[in-house]
Amino acid sequence: MKTVAFFNNKGGVGTTSLVYHLAWMFSELDYRVVVADFDPQADLSGMFLGESGLESLLETKSGKTVDANFASLFKGTGDIAAQPHIEKIEERIGLLVGDLSLSTRAGEFAECWSKCLDGEERAFRITTAFARLVATANDLFAADLVLIDVGPTLGPLNRAALIASDHVVIPLATDSFSLRGLCNVGSTLADWRKAWRKRMDAKPNNLDFVLPSGNMQPLGYIVRRRVIRLDRPVQALHKWISKIPKEYRRAVLQCDASTTPTIDTDEYLLANLQEYRSLMPLAQEANKPMFMLKPADGALGAYMNAVVSCYQDYRSLAQKISDKLATSNDA
Repeated sequence: MKTVAFFNNKGGVGTTSLVYHLAWMFSELDYRVVVADFDPQADLSGMFLGESGLESLLETKSGKTVDANFASLFKGTGDIAAQPHIEKIEERIGLLVGDLSLSTRAGEFAECWSKCLDGEERAFRITTAFARLVATANDLFAADLVLIDVGPTLGPLNRAALIASDHVVIPLATDSFSLRGLCNVGSTLADWRKAWRKRMDAKPNNLDFVLPSGNMQPLGYIVRRRVIRLDRPVQALHKWISKIPKEYRRAVLQCDASTTPTIDTDEYLLANLQEYRSLMPLAQEANKPMFMLKPADGALGAYMNAVVSCYQDYRSLAQKISDKLATSNDA
């Protein structure tokens, strides 16, 4: 099982859209993919199901969401669901549906994180809930890959969710805030990784489940290029972009950054993506990825050229992630 989380504590960098489109592209490449929506805002689930589809599922209280799979665990009457619901989006894409109710669990996740140091069995059971849900869903769906979407916070929910990941991809925008965010993400991942290893040393001997490794290894970063505006000249954008390779090494990899390549030659740059803003409204209306738009969806002329370019960009990105995963050391 390969699990990849997409995470930046700065919002507005297009993380959810990125995960959505990558899930479809990996499916195009014949991967079976489980997509885990661990962001309480559930925007990713809304993209897959449509707003009406998501609302209908939530209103029925049918036990088909991530939080519903944790109900017995948090009540103290059982564990996570043995057969969690996986919403079948298409033959090769399964979705663990997000739920705003997840936000109410933050306090207990924080409390259990501390209690793990005391070797409390229930604390480990709750702290690893996301990871065990991912592992179960992966087995049920016979997935090749799990993609995890989380919210832009450094809180206890994301800490528990990211423990489920082997690798972390960091989406970035071309501004100073994203660059500063790299520092936060890098130090936080290092702290969480170290703290989880300390807790693993305190685990009780009677656990009847396997603890996740909590590797959270950085796989690379993705730059989302914004439309150039008159009040943000090219030189200003280049200023921030050129600093990314050094900051990524210093803050995220925590290695020597005295000599760094340009961003165009950086091995950790997974993609330099356009935003394709002109395609997004059409894609939302058609309820499909931007690179799957057809003339019948309104993608005519220059729009269709953008669709082709978008497809090539995401295919290249998915292939690069796949290649990185194939050669990675998860230990």
